Amino acid sequence: MTAELQVREAHQGAPGLIHGGVLAAAFDETFGALNAYVGEASVTGQLNTSYRKPVPVGSTVHLWARLEGREGRKLWMRASGRLDAPDGPLAAEASALFLIVPPSHFVDHGSALPDQIAVNP
Repeated sequence: MTAELQVREAHQGAPGLIHGGVLAAAFDETFGALNAYVGEASVTGQLNTSYRKPVPVGSTVHLWARLEGREGRKLWMRASGRLDAPDGPLAAEASALFLIVPPSHFVDHGSALPDQIAVNP
């Protein structure tokens, strides 16, 4: 799964640089899109982000994520974020554990209605 994040002023933490939490959220969203592509309703169990290089406002982060493995309900994923090009300098890396849940999880614990949940689109 690939994605791009255009880093804007609203994303900054320290002056002129992206807030690390915004970058972590971008990884989480990319992993979520990968889960949708794989066709599994799942939730984030663990997300680890390693920051390698400052990411300036005005840059583009190219995200790339892949499914590394599956065991029962557990999905392990890994991702990288590169500056200004898919093969640009490595800015950050992430790994995650997602847990497969039944579609009813979102109805029981959120505000989604059953007909709003897409599983295996």
